[in-house]
Amino acid sequence: MNLADTELVQGILNNNGYTISKDADNADVILLNTCSVRDNAEQKIYHRLDHLKKFKKERSGAVIGILGCMAERLRRNLIEEKKIVDLVVGPDEYRRLPELLDVAFGGEKGIGVKLSRTETYDDITPYREDGLSAWISAMRGCDKFCTFCVVPFTRGRERSRSLLSIIEEIEKLSSRGFREVTLLGQNVNSYNDNGKDFADLLASAAEVDRSIRIRFTTSHPQDLSDKLLHTIAGHSNICNYIHLPVQSGSNRILSLMNRTYTVEHYLELIDKARKIIPGVSFSTDIISGFPTETIEDHLLTLDVMQKVRYDGAYMFKYSPREGTKAYQMNDDVPEETKSKRLNEIIEIQQRISNEINQSLIGTEEIILIEGESKKSELFYAGRTDTNKVVVFRKNENVKEGDYALIKINRATSATLFGDFISRTNL
Repeated sequence: MNLADTELVQGILNNNGYTISKDADNADVILLNTCSVRDNAEQKIYHRLDHLKKFKKERSGAVIGILGCMAERLRRNLIEEKKIVDLVVGPDEYRRLPELLDVAFGGEKGIGVKLSRTETYDDITPYREDGLSAWISAMRGCDKFCTFCVVPFTRGRERSRSLLSIIEEIEKLSSRGFREVTLLGQNVNSYNDNGKDFADLLASAAEVDRSIRIRFTTSHPQDLSDKLLHTIAGHSNICNYIHLPVQSGSNRILSLMNRTYTVEHYLELIDKARKIIPGVSFSTDIISGFPTETIEDHLLTLDVMQKVRYDGAYMFKYSPREGTKAYQMNDDVPEETKSKRLNEIIEIQQRISNEINQSLIGTEEIILIEGESKKSELFYAGRTDTNKVVVFRKNENVKEGDYALIKINRATSATLFGDFISRTNL
């Protein structure tokens, strides 16, 4: 989502005469796009601002700005305590960036942090370099109000872009040779454009260009409908991959988190999806050490992991976020205990991921070639529609952007390795 917002900001500024500088030393404006989901993300920004102090001394006329969720959440702190910050703009005020930059260049502080119930930026074309993959915000904000999450307070309430504007954007990407589109929303399943739901959007997106893979994130278990599952199964270019955050395996903790589902309901969804979409893969989010979490709650989370057998997971220690309901709870799980439990979660997930990947040895997988492998220019890397990274030796019959059929011959918990068979289509 931050990448998509960065491209949106670049599009707005490009339309107002700004060009991108590859070198910060020659830039007139430096903008840091921020996230507030976890404290660690905010600390990175503070460290980055400390590094920019020298730059600001050498180029006092340059503007340094903070964009995004952190701007919305900590605007007073950023302006008053971090003297080098000239501009603070929240996620719903990007249209005003040119105006606020003029204010900042005039020596005043440019501040725009109001949240909106209508802003979707659906009439603005993001700036994108030529490439293979694109991220499209289908909707903004969230209405779920999970007790640990700052998103409703930093990105506002849910509102959806028009289906037509999204389809037109995909058509433009198709004409430029893009081969993968990811539809984004904090809870993308709740998309609604005058009665058109997310399944309708997904089907329309898939029909634009059958050579473009369609992905989406993030799903909330409460809104994962049968219609959506059948839509995924019914289109070969909609990837068989669902990111479905569980957060905890304890119903007591889920209730404290205001997740609005039970473990039993969640497991039923997983079973239903696997029946409707053969070969579907799942990833998830898990929080370790939520307030009052006991060893029994932790063991229930491990049990869910064993039952579902996720292909991958994003696993974190609980991080109190000021302004959320959970912040008012006593953060009573010791840091050492959080770390120990998180390490157990990571260890189990790595084992499961490795077992799943080992079972794929001998199978043939279609991948989209994304470029050279990170470790060797002699190899290509790409992903399956189930979001698994595959590495294979380069072959003269294919190039970046092609689909290739690969026979898997080796695997780790994170990567599949194989032999090229042929170039192919979806």
